[in-house]
Amino acid sequence: MKPASACREGRIGVVGQRGSSEPLWRALAVFRFASLGYAVLRLAVIDRGMYSRPGWAWGVIGMMTVWTIGTTIAYARPDRRTRLLLSVDLAVTAALLLSTAALQYPSALHRGVPPVTATWLAGPVLAWAVRYGRRAGLITAVIMSGCDLALARGTAFSVALNGVVLLLLSGVIVGHLARLAAQVEAERQHATEVEAASRERERLARHIHDSVLQVLALVQRRGAEAGGTAAELGRLAGQQEAALRALMGGGIEAAQAGTLAAGGPGELDLRALLLPAQTDRVTVSVPAQPVLVERAEADELASAMRAALDNVRRHCGEQARAWVLVEDEPGLVTVTIRDDGPGIPDGRLAEAAKAGRLGVSHSIRGRLRDLGGSAAISSAPGDGTEVALRLPRRAGVSVARSPERA
Repeated sequence: MKPASACREGRIGVVGQRGSSEPLWRALAVFRFASLGYAVLRLAVIDRGMYSRPGWAWGVIGMMTVWTIGTTIAYARPDRRTRLLLSVDLAVTAALLLSTAALQYPSALHRGVPPVTATWLAGPVLAWAVRYGRRAGLITAVIMSGCDLALARGTAFSVALNGVVLLLLSGVIVGHLARLAAQVEAERQHATEVEAASRERERLARHIHDSVLQVLALVQRRGAEAGGTAAELGRLAGQQEAALRALMGGGIEAAQAGTLAAGGPGELDLRALLLPAQTDRVTVSVPAQPVLVERAEADELASAMRAALDNVRRHCGEQARAWVLVEDEPGLVTVTIRDDGPGIPDGRLAEAAKAGRLGVSHSIRGRLRDLGGSAAISSAPGDGTEVALRLPRRAGVSVARSPERA
C-alpha cells in the first residue's frame, strides 16, 4: 500500500471523480437542496420570531438558493472541481453563516437557535472531503466549526459543540469513503487491463502456434529425416520451438496471475530475459511473481547466465542437460546454473585464465563483480558443475509480491 499523504489523497480524488465517487457528488447535491429546504422551514415556521431582521434573513436564503444551484451545476463536471471553486464555496458559506450575528436577536443566540444556514453549512466540508480526502474534509470542518462556535453565546455553546463534533466526523468519514471508492475504482480498472492483456496474449499465442511453431516443428521433423547438415538445422529449430513455447506459456501465466504490473522507472522483470534460454536441454525455473531488477543489472545477469550455458554446450556436449533456477529474496537475487556434465578438474579454471581463455573470469565473474555481486563455481569430476550468480538488491528496488503473498 502507498503511504497516506495529502498528495495521495489528491490523486485518489481525481480518480474518484471519474469513477466510483460520482455518486457521492450527486448525493452532495441532494444534501444541499434538502438542507436548504430545512433552512427555509426553520426561518418560516420554527424560528420565525427569532430574527430581528427577517427581510435580511430571507435575502440570505435567496443567496443560499442561488449558490446551491450554481455549485450543483459546477460540480457536475469533474474538470470544474478546482481548488479555487471549492475555496470560494467555503468562503461564501462561512460568510452567510456569520451573517446570522446581524440577523437574529441576541436572545436567540443565547438559547442556541441554529444559524440561518442551519445544516447547509456542511456543504463545502463534504465537497472538500469528496474531492481531496479525509484530511481536507477535517481541515474545512475545523474552519466551519470555528465560525459556528464564534456565534455561540452562554449556554448555547454546548449545543453548538454537538454540531461541531458531527461536522468533524462527517468530514473525516466522507473523505475516507471517497478514498476507498477511488481505490476500488483503480483496482477494478487494473483488473480490466490485466484481463485485456491476458486475452491479447492468448490471441497472439494462438496465432504463433498456428504459424511459427508449426513451421519450426516441420523443420525439425524434416531435418531429422534428411540427416547430415539438415539434422543440425532441425535440432536448432526444435530448440527454438521449445524456447518459444516456454516464453508464450510464461507470459500467459503471468498475465492471468495479474503480475503484469510494471516496476518503477529503470526496472525490468528478470524473467523476461531468462525464460527465452529454455530449450529441450535447458530447464528454466522462475518465481511466479516478477523479479524486478535494474535494467542494466538484469542485462548483465542474463549475459552471465548465457555465458555459463555456452560453457555447458562447449565443454559438456550438445546432449548435456542444464537447469537454471532463479531465487528472489528481499536483499538478494540468485541465479543458479547446474549441469550434468563431467565436471571441472581441479586447477582447470586457473589454467584457462593463464592461457587467455577468459570466459569464466570475465564473462561470468567479472560481470557480477562489477555489479557488486559474486559468482561462485563449484564442481567435482563426474558430478557436474554449479554456477551461483548472486546479485545484491539495491535499496529502493522492492521484491514484487504475488496476490497470494501480498
